[in-house]
Amino acid sequence: MSSSRAAAHVDRTRPGLPRKAFGVGPRHRWWALGVISLAYLMVVLDATIVSIALPSAQQALHFNNDGRQWVVTAYSLAFGSLLLLGGRLADLFGRKRTFIVGIIGFAAASAIGGAATTFTMLVVARAVQGGFAALLAPTALSLLTTTFTDPKERAKAFGVYGAVAGSGAAIGLVLGGVLTEYLDWRWTLYVNDFIAVVALASAIVFLDRSVPAQRPKLDIPGVLFVSGGLFCVVYGFANAETNPWSSWTTWGFLAAGTVLLVAFVGWQARAIHPLLPLRVLADRNRGAALSAALISSAGMFGVFLFLTYYLQGTLGYSPLKNGVAFLPMVGMVMVLAQLSTNWLVPKLGPKVVVPVGMLLAACGMALLTRLGLHSNYPQHVLPPLLLIGAGIGMSMPAAISQATLGVQMSDQGVASATANTAQQIGGSISTALLNTLAASAATLYIRQHQTDPVVAADATLHSYSTAYWWAAGFFAFGTLITALLFRRKASAFHATANAARVRASRHAA
Repeated sequence: MSSSRAAAHVDRTRPGLPRKAFGVGPRHRWWALGVISLAYLMVVLDATIVSIALPSAQQALHFNNDGRQWVVTAYSLAFGSLLLLGGRLADLFGRKRTFIVGIIGFAAASAIGGAATTFTMLVVARAVQGGFAALLAPTALSLLTTTFTDPKERAKAFGVYGAVAGSGAAIGLVLGGVLTEYLDWRWTLYVNDFIAVVALASAIVFLDRSVPAQRPKLDIPGVLFVSGGLFCVVYGFANAETNPWSSWTTWGFLAAGTVLLVAFVGWQARAIHPLLPLRVLADRNRGAALSAALISSAGMFGVFLFLTYYLQGTLGYSPLKNGVAFLPMVGMVMVLAQLSTNWLVPKLGPKVVVPVGMLLAACGMALLTRLGLHSNYPQHVLPPLLLIGAGIGMSMPAAISQATLGVQMSDQGVASATANTAQQIGGSISTALLNTLAASAATLYIRQHQTDPVVAADATLHSYSTAYWWAAGFFAFGTLITALLFRRKASAFHATANAARVRASRHAA
């Protein structure tokens, strides 16, 4: 490098050392953050945006109620089971290239799904969407972690990313309501193509090209073990929504998934080129962060799923009004995401911030159990929504940041995929488990209250209340786990950040 070029890379605040040594990152890093967040928003809102449109799609394509579940499950099955593979592919072939392929594939599948003329065509398109989402989501997170290595800038970036992760599903409900009510159900899929065009053009311009220094062989047995295991777990829980837990198709798949995942861990300990190096999971802080991501995602579905049922079925809200009702929660997530990552975590550490956030969410869930037939939104729905939004905004961004902090560059893709897997599996398990528990609670209530004049309506409310209590229990358990596992501030946040600086310095040298 010439002396003039070297001078251009010198950090004026730390003379004589390269800018990249301190993680300042690429020249367009803040534009890159916008691209990454936009692409990830496309992935997370697609988990809920289609849900609002399902009744219209069912009427247009003439499929039964069981088919509605598979429009959602096809996406989550492919997404959840292929995430670790997608993250490793980003490490092997370069993150920018993988990111662009993910955007193009996701957009193409969305266009096919929007143009679907049969139920089978729609379900296949949703599965392909999920597959490309599994490529796109971990790549987006690994791009973020490798672009922002300076602790202060990283905190700001993860505040934005965490706000998207925590509120994307609610935004999907709002957008799905608008598109279904004023256009057509197909636009809940077509809208991805408009987002993808902007994200693709911006990615080509603003993302730096990364070429892996080494390209180890892909761990094929590891891919088969973990993809098969996650598929069986997600399918087993999804199957429990329409079949009893005693059905062999439920416990059989769950048992097979458990065996395959245990085999995967055993294989990773001795594989030459492991898909998920066990060193990624060895850090105590990372274990706490992954637990928080899984539990938070499981708890969140208690809000989105059953509160949607309550607002539309009990209070008579339209899909659009239903979506708008979640906006205060979205706003609270965004505000607290910035506050927690930029101020609270650096000052107090994740050991305080994440458990307090989960405790707030648990309290909000507990308040939702008081909703009745004649409750109103300002007095009874809005306060718990604000509490839950504050709790998720405090805990989710901090947890995602800690899940990838301190991981070496060659493992960033698979570490990011592990964090995404925790979120996806948590949501998938929660959906099936809470639905089953709510249905059982409703049946038992009807059996015990035959003389109740409005037994059906009260049984429905009781089933929702049961789901809220379980979701509150998830968050309470998360409070305990994260309080015990996270290290104190000095060893957790600053030590790992300093280690990341040292690695970046060596990489630049």
